[in-house]
Amino acid sequence: MNYAIILASGAGERTGLNVPKQFVLIENKSVLERSIEAFENHSCIDKIILVINPLFTDLVHEILAKNKYSKINKILTGGKTRQISSYIGVNAVEEQDAKVLIHDAARPFVSAKIINDCLKALDKNNAVNVAIETSDTIIEVNENNIIKKVPDRKRLRRCQTPQCFDINVIKKAHELAKKDGIDNITDDCGLILKYNLSDIYVVEGSVDNIKITYPIDLEIAKLILKKESN
Repeated sequence: MNYAIILASGAGERTGLNVPKQFVLIENKSVLERSIEAFENHSCIDKIILVINPLFTDLVHEILAKNKYSKINKILTGGKTRQISSYIGVNAVEEQDAKVLIHDAARPFVSAKIINDCLKALDKNNAVNVAIETSDTIIEVNENNIIKKVPDRKRLRRCQTPQCFDINVIKKAHELAKKDGIDNITDDCGLILKYNLSDIYVVEGSVDNIKITYPIDLEIAKLILKKESN
């Protein structure tokens, strides 16, 4: 069984808009709708779990009623951090042999190819990350804002979602974090690394798989849509 867990419980303060970014319209369709449809329309995804902001429950239900998605399995209330929301979604999966793809709702352009590559990689790996090369040099600074290190750019990647797991491995990671009182790790693969539960295989993402965070991202999204329609 292949699950997509879509995390849509963020407040989206950085966009400076009056609604969270997942509800912003891009050419008459919300970011959330586009993210859902990427998995709804993929033949290998069996069920979708939505983890939402409780303040916008009515709006989510309006979106779902309008579109009549067939794969929405559960709609859950998220927590105060991304990690807690992911924990809630992961623990809603009952099957012991499931594959789970945890995706940020704010990434509306995840492609069928990325989803295919993730599922294929999960046949041989317990944890999979999506990432792309960085075109910028990345620096590490100390507490005084002085450069401490300049890592080799050839080995650096920019992480995207989905992040994908064997259900038992990611459940164990979340349970260990809960036991340790940790609730603010912003990356599910980071939990796997912290507890050394598995190697994490990296599949190639896409420059189009952007995360809507700032107002300029909405303009970039329109350009991506225009390119896709040509």
